[in-house]
Amino acid sequence: MEPRGGTELQFEFLRKYVSKELLDQFQICTSIPGKVPLDPNKINILWQKNSYDQPNLQEFFKDKSRHHEYDWYIFNSHWNYEKFRMAFDIPTERCTVIKNGVVDFRPRIGKYIKGDPIKLIFHPTPWRGLNVILLAMQMIKNPLITLDVYSSTQVYGDAFKQVNDDAYKDLYEQAKSLPNVNYIGYKPHEYILENLHQYHIFAYPSIWEETFCISALEAMSAGLYTITTNLGALFETCSEFPIYIPYEKDYFKLAESFAGSIEIAASHLHEDHIHEHLLMQKRFVKYFYNWDKQGNQWTQFLKGALNARRK
Repeated sequence: MEPRGGTELQFEFLRKYVSKELLDQFQICTSIPGKVPLDPNKINILWQKNSYDQPNLQEFFKDKSRHHEYDWYIFNSHWNYEKFRMAFDIPTERCTVIKNGVVDFRPRIGKYIKGDPIKLIFHPTPWRGLNVILLAMQMIKNPLITLDVYSSTQVYGDAFKQVNDDAYKDLYEQAKSLPNVNYIGYKPHEYILENLHQYHIFAYPSIWEETFCISALEAMSAGLYTITTNLGALFETCSEFPIYIPYEKDYFKLAESFAGSIEIAASHLHEDHIHEHLLMQKRFVKYFYNWDKQGNQWTQFLKGALNARRK
C-alpha cells in the first residue's frame, strides 16, 4: 500500500479541482525540499505542510542561500507560515497561504436524543495523542460513552508501518483491553468519511503541533462535536467551534481535563443550542474549506504566478 496521508489526499484534490493544463506548468514539491527535483523549465513551488521543527527540513531552511531555489512557498495555514518566517527568515515576497480543504460527504442527520449511546471517534495517527485519549477513557464514568479507535501507522504506507508500528503496539493492546473502547485499526480514508456520521464526538487530545487538521475539519463537516487541544494550528483551523483544552506537557493532567470535558459535552449533547451550534459548524466548513473554493484559489494563484513570470 502506498501512503495516503493528508498530504497525498490534498494533492489528489488539487489534481481534481485544478486543470491539468495549468498544473503542468508548475513543479510542485510537498513539504520536503528536493523530494521532487527542481525543474528549470517550470515554476517551482514548495507546498509546505510539515512543521518548522521537523529534522528533514533543517538543512535546507537554515541555509538562506538556498531559499531562492523555489519560486514560491505555499503554506497550509497562517500559523505554519509564521513559524517558518520567524525560524528561518524565509523570503516573504515568495510566500502565500492557501489552506487545505475537504469535500462534501454524508453528514450526521438530526439531533442526539438524550439517553442514547454516545459514540466517540479517534482516527489520527497514534503519536498525535492516542495515549492521552486512552487514559481519559479510563477516567470516564458515563456508561453511555464509548470510543472507536482507528489509529494506525498504515496510513503512511506499508514501508512506514513496518518500521514504525511496533512502537505503538502496547497502545493498541491497551485500546483492545478497555471496556469502553473498541480498537478497529486502519480503515481507508473513504471508509472513515462514509462512517463519520455515525459518531457524536471527535475526541482529539492532540499532543502534536498540527500545521492544519483535515481530520478535525472532516469531523466538524459531518456534524460531530469536536474536543481538542489548542496546540499548533488547531485553533486557526477549527475557529470557535470546538471545546479547546489548553495543551500541557503533563499528559495525566491533560487526560483528566479531557475526560471532564467529554463528560460535560455528553451531558449537553441533546440540547437545542448544541444542535444549532453543529449546524452552524457544518456551514462554516462548507463555506470556507470546500475544495471548489480552494481549487479556485489555487487556480487564481497559479495564473498570477505565470503572469508575473512573463512580465
